[in-house]
Amino acid sequence: MKRHAFSTAAFSGALLAAAAFASPAMAQEDEQFITIGTGGQTGVYYVVGQSVCRLVNRGSDEHNIRCNAPSTGGSVANINGIKSGELDMGVAQSDVQFQAYNGTGNFEGDAFEELRAVFRIHGEPLTLLARQDSGIETLDDLEGKRVNIGNPGSGQRNTMEVVMDAKGWERDTFSLVSELDAAEQAAALSDNNIDAMVYVVGHPNGSIQEATTTVDSRLIPLNDDDIQGIVDEYPYYSTSVIPGGLYKNNPDDVETFGVAATFVTSADASDDVVYETVKAVFDDFDRFKRLHPAFENLDAQDMVTQGLSAPLHDGAKRYYVEQGWIEE
Repeated sequence: MKRHAFSTAAFSGALLAAAAFASPAMAQEDEQFITIGTGGQTGVYYVVGQSVCRLVNRGSDEHNIRCNAPSTGGSVANINGIKSGELDMGVAQSDVQFQAYNGTGNFEGDAFEELRAVFRIHGEPLTLLARQDSGIETLDDLEGKRVNIGNPGSGQRNTMEVVMDAKGWERDTFSLVSELDAAEQAAALSDNNIDAMVYVVGHPNGSIQEATTTVDSRLIPLNDDDIQGIVDEYPYYSTSVIPGGLYKNNPDDVETFGVAATFVTSADASDDVVYETVKAVFDDFDRFKRLHPAFENLDAQDMVTQGLSAPLHDGAKRYYVEQGWIEE
């Protein structure tokens, strides 16, 4: 864990730079900074990181930990950042957590055995949104269309590649492939630069809200045999439903599949710092659940016992044992 001199004038970018480059010799011994990797600023991952930091920073006078949660490229980027030491903790899809720990998918042959789970958060269905005038009504209709498959390092890119593999699709299956990040794709759909966008995200979501209110667009079901094959093959996927009525001109429930958002760190992270982080969240859990609609139905015990494919960090485990949620 990195220690640094603290300036109240520092902004998030400076904190990130300090966390990565400041020398421990310059640090105050009684203060520690943690940096949490999130995602695009319109997504729920960014809210997760900001929410955790908000609760951690409320108790800074007691535990001397200060938290910063900059926008990042998403799941894969966050795990790579934790592995390199640039990030202390981060948010990642449950499938990306599994792949990183086991050395599969984007981490083929490069297992991150020091990856540690902290807790699961909200469910995240793969969300496919298409312009009404695109003629896209099913997943197979994406062939020959202009599709944003997500920026490299993002969870949506990772999951979309799983779908493409199941379908036997290559990039040239589409007339145009874009790699926009989550904050850019709604505008691209509205400006008719793409026909469809994918997003692995909790609902309701601001980016989907923006797209559906600025252009006639519809959520496309992902429920064919190929999708069911993905769910059957991979334990971290499950079927899901996006409730109708959340977005303009989308009154009906839409069947899809997805993962869960998880909070992760490294075995090298301080036990005390991870303990204080989870304590800040769960000691003030009602406040945490009010910070985003996707958190409303979270159950604390489920968050620490389900959807985790890497071992629990010892600091997190200590708190959960104290609460009686898991056994020693």
